[in-house]
Amino acid sequence: MLLLLLLQFSICCLMLGNSEVVTSFENTCPQFFFRETPPNDAIKPANPAQICQLYKNQYRFATLYDRDNRIPIYSAYVYQPGYGKRPNSWMVEPQLMGSNYQKEMATEWILLNDIGVDQGLLNESQAVLRDYKNLTNFNRGHLNPNGHQPNPDYKAATFTLSNIVPQFMNLNSGKWNNYEQEVMKSRTEGCATTYVVVGVVPGNNYIAGGRVNKPSHIWSAACCEIDNNHRKSWAVIAPNDQNAVELFTLGELEEKLVELYRKEEILLFDSDCPRQ
Repeated sequence: MLLLLLLQFSICCLMLGNSEVVTSFENTCPQFFFRETPPNDAIKPANPAQICQLYKNQYRFATLYDRDNRIPIYSAYVYQPGYGKRPNSWMVEPQLMGSNYQKEMATEWILLNDIGVDQGLLNESQAVLRDYKNLTNFNRGHLNPNGHQPNPDYKAATFTLSNIVPQFMNLNSGKWNNYEQEVMKSRTEGCATTYVVVGVVPGNNYIAGGRVNKPSHIWSAACCEIDNNHRKSWAVIAPNDQNAVELFTLGELEEKLVELYRKEEILLFDSDCPRQ
């Protein structure tokens, strides 16, 4: 019996990561933002959750989550591509159900069967795996892709549904994948540190019977520090129903997002990051 309990505990621990819903990115995980400055509040949803994605006692990236639409608005990270096997276990965020729940992200199976979380409460708080079943022309699209992370632990941390949106399948495997793998590689040559924010514009359509918003656009912006005195930036945006990606300057993307979000000013990075 003792051996069985120890085995169950070990399996549970292996399947747990860590995430934390926080009141401030600046006070908890500012290292994922250029000059420790998150995007301004113009793109913050009406019912947000700020998540510092912690895995094995280390913060890996940051996510602004839209509780009402059950999608991330953006994920912010440092670009550090490395080799490693693609993970295959998807996790969810317990603290989206309430701050009294554990900080550790976990698979749905562990939360429901080992910890005793109520299925209805979990479903109400966020997207779950069954929301992404039997989709037509869409699949799970990472904002922070595992390919931009340096090792298995960082890669595993990206496999949380709080980092996922419904993405047009041909875009996900086509021009967006090319941007993530090829364009980012060439654009970051000479960069000492590259800060990335990948986000979406919520759309008017939904999957899973109206539970999960289907973004109208997906965008990405990068701020590269070459040295203490030199920086560069670039950005892209893609309609989420076409296999097409448009390359922008950072300033052009911010102007486009002002139009799409219908806001007066959007700043994705600190003003020290060049807009042209």
